[in-house]
Amino acid sequence: MKREFAPERLNVPGFTAAGATLDAADPVPDYARLSAELAAPAPDAVVNWEASGEERPGADGKAVPWLHLEAEAVVPLVCQRCLTPVDTVLSVDRWFRFVADEATAEAQDEESDEDLLVVSRDFDLHALIEDELLMEIPVMPVHDVCPVPVQLSSSDEDFQAAEESKPNPFAVLGALRSRKPEDGSEEGK
Repeated sequence: MKREFAPERLNVPGFTAAGATLDAADPVPDYARLSAELAAPAPDAVVNWEASGEERPGADGKAVPWLHLEAEAVVPLVCQRCLTPVDTVLSVDRWFRFVADEATAEAQDEESDEDLLVVSRDFDLHALIEDELLMEIPVMPVHDVCPVPVQLSSSDEDFQAAEESKPNPFAVLGALRSRKPEDGSEEGK
């Protein structure tokens, strides 16, 4: 009999001991925090993911639960050059080692190369997938070539009028320099 595992309440010890694998293609709108980051609704976009569990021997010889997560989605983000949507690939390929509790995770985090998570019998795999995809969002998503011309000047008429009405500081200095003193004597001779 094959054991069934639910990603919303994943029994991590059972999943890793069985060496099980889960995969799916979830609609992006099912991930509320990820959807909130998008430039436009993406009802047809999907998050393709696969999670595999395994046990590896730890330093003390006991089995340690590990999870390998791969996830990918193409989502519309705001291009930071032209401010129009740009389809951006978010891709995750990461291993996680599970530890007994938060204190152990905190203590081992500094020396550990891998990401550490606390083992649970009702682990939310979808929340982990969403967290990892959110961390993959680039700081400045941009098109390779923007589909619209990028305007690099100010379009605010009030701003331009205010700048034009300011006297040029060098013209003011020039006027002060060329002005003769009031007593009629010449300066600078």
